[in-house]
Amino acid sequence: MRNIFVNALVALISSSFSFFLFQQYFQPAAPITVESPPARLVDHEEAPVNTNPRTWAQHPPADFVATSKLVTAAVVNINTLSASGYRISSGSGVIISSDGYIITNHHVVEDGSSFEVTLYNKRKLEAHLIGSDATTDLALLKVEANNFRSLAYGDSDKVEVGQWVMAVGNPFNLSSTVTAGIVSAKARNINILRGSYAIESFIQTDAVVNPGNSGGALVNEQGELIGINTAIISESGGYEGYSFAIPANLVRKVIRDIREFGEVQRAVLGVGISEVTDEIAADNALPVVAGVYITNVSRESSAAEAGLRSGDVIISINGIKTNSVPELQEQVALFRPGDRISLEFYREGQKYRRDNVTLKSLDRPAASFRQ
Repeated sequence: MRNIFVNALVALISSSFSFFLFQQYFQPAAPITVESPPARLVDHEEAPVNTNPRTWAQHPPADFVATSKLVTAAVVNINTLSASGYRISSGSGVIISSDGYIITNHHVVEDGSSFEVTLYNKRKLEAHLIGSDATTDLALLKVEANNFRSLAYGDSDKVEVGQWVMAVGNPFNLSSTVTAGIVSAKARNINILRGSYAIESFIQTDAVVNPGNSGGALVNEQGELIGINTAIISESGGYEGYSFAIPANLVRKVIRDIREFGEVQRAVLGVGISEVTDEIAADNALPVVAGVYITNVSRESSAAEAGLRSGDVIISINGIKTNSVPELQEQVALFRPGDRISLEFYREGQKYRRDNVTLKSLDRPAASFRQ
């Protein structure tokens, strides 16, 4: 009996001692927690669910804020009035000199008797028409005032597909509206201008442009004018992602002509032209399907005097590639009659160059073809 009591006492003391040691020295491990990642769309790991794509896609450059302030001060609203004082159209314009010269579209001022310009600060001024050109859809207005903020021209030949741009104008008479997008394409012809000598070599963008933006500015990140917004393609009548601007290099030449002469000084090569196709490229042993195919050459024209003939394929003017008809038309339109250019072209698989080709006037009977 005594042995049982002793054994029970030893067991109790051992248990108590073990419990004491457990309490003193054993620390339970901290619970492991796993933070769940935010839910994401399948196959789109960059984009959180229910997030606007604009918030996670690459953002426009931060200096767009400063550029907006610079550009909006140089973009105006234009109301075109009839002889009886009724508004017949409205659009936008770009101030290009401190003494009040304003670029806009021909179709904005067409058939107008007077023109009312509203500045970004709501100041209203009367403008008069210096000149207009339907073949490029450009016009030049002038207001009698000074110390305007103006925009500098950029080089539209250096504009690249994919670069960020801003469109500034007055859509639906909403003043100083700024939108951003990228350049979608260059040298677009959308057959919107009428006439045998119409020039369409538009910069295409996805910046939002609507009625009222016509004549407004398309600028690069530095706030340089690279185009004049002119047209949209739309089945609904509103913006659908396709807007078009006249390239600044062509704008600068046309506006300079209007300012100096009151009209555009057009030079031509005197050739009929068409796009290069697979068949034409194969027949002429061209390295690529690009260039402008000459269908005919007018007698006594610039092209004839340079030795060009039907079947030749022009690939550059002054080193600028002419991969399509709009590109060639744009490059020729940058020059005046009497100016000299250099041409590169293919003939029967061989590449040739002609320097000092003197361009002739559009008014000459010999220059009766498209370019």
